[in-house]
Amino acid sequence: MNNKHRIFYFLFFTFYLVGCLPAPYYQKEVPVPQNAWTYAYKPKFNIDITDTTAAYQPYFLIQHTQAYPYNNLWMWIYIKAPGDSTVRKERVNIPLAEATGKWLGRGMGEIWEQRLAVDLGDSVRFNRKGTYEISLEQNMRINPLPEVLHVGWRMEKKEARH
Repeated sequence: MNNKHRIFYFLFFTFYLVGCLPAPYYQKEVPVPQNAWTYAYKPKFNIDITDTTAAYQPYFLIQHTQAYPYNNLWMWIYIKAPGDSTVRKERVNIPLAEATGKWLGRGMGEIWEQRLAVDLGDSVRFNRKGTYEISLEQNMRINPLPEVLHVGWRMEKKEARH
């Protein structure tokens, strides 16, 4: 597939998802260099939290080809809260396909796009105003991880916490 087709599919999916999903509090996607996610490539997302009474649902965004060789993605998520000098580290398993091999998410042609809720447990709360730094590191056995086109982070604001 040439780059013009990949760009078309990326724009199509982006506009399609924007029309179907609630407006995010934050969303950013970045291209993966050479469509192969190396251990060294750790995209960073800076999220400004201004409302500490709200609950936030984080999502991992991924766009991959149907030639992606696995049905999941192990990943490290690094979270640095405003004013902290330490970084919290969470390892998560992201399912990308059913046991039968059928891809989850939306696909068109050879490109698949998914938005998956991430459970960060009780170790991460967005209780302080300021900029949170989130970075992602692929943690699969293969380096580089092929057929990954874009990755991203999304935050949806939920109702106020009590």
